[in-house]
Amino acid sequence: MDHLNLSAQVLANARARGLKIATAESCTGGLIGGALTEVPGSSDVFDRGFITYSNEAKTDLLGVDARILRKAGAVSERVAVLMAEGALRGSNAGLVVAVTGVAGPGAAGPKPEGRVCFAVAQTGRDTVSETVEFGAIGRHDVRQATVVHALELLNHALT
Repeated sequence: MDHLNLSAQVLANARARGLKIATAESCTGGLIGGALTEVPGSSDVFDRGFITYSNEAKTDLLGVDARILRKAGAVSERVAVLMAEGALRGSNAGLVVAVTGVAGPGAAGPKPEGRVCFAVAQTGRDTVSETVEFGAIGRHDVRQATVVHALELLNHALT
C-alpha cells in the first residue's frame, strides 16, 4: 500500500477512535508528518510534529536526558521511547510515533546504515519499541521505508 492510502487509513482509524496523532522525527526530518498532512482534512487528527534531528533538539523539545543520549546513542530504542513519551507529554495527541536512525550513506560509528529505531506511545498504554534493519539501500529509500513502517505501526496501534 502506498503511503498516501496508508496515511488516509491511519487518519480514518484515529478519527473513528477520537484520537489525535503527533510525531517525533529524527532521521525522517518531518516526512511522517508530511505524509499524514498530505491527506485533505488531516487537521482534525494530526496535532503536531517534532523534528528533532540534533541531540540538542531531542533534549530541548522532548526532554530526552542528555546522559541517556550519550550512553545509549541517539539511534537506540531507549531514545526512541523517550522521544515518543516526550512528544505525548508535549502535545494534545493520544498517539505518537517516534523514529531515530541512520539513513546513510554509510554507518554512524558502530550503527549500520539502515538501522531505524521506532517507538509508539499511547495514552493509557505502555510504550512499545522496535528496531528495523532496512540495510544499505540508500538514504532516500531508508527514509521512505521508515515513513511506511511508522504509518503501519500507527495503524496497528489503532486497530
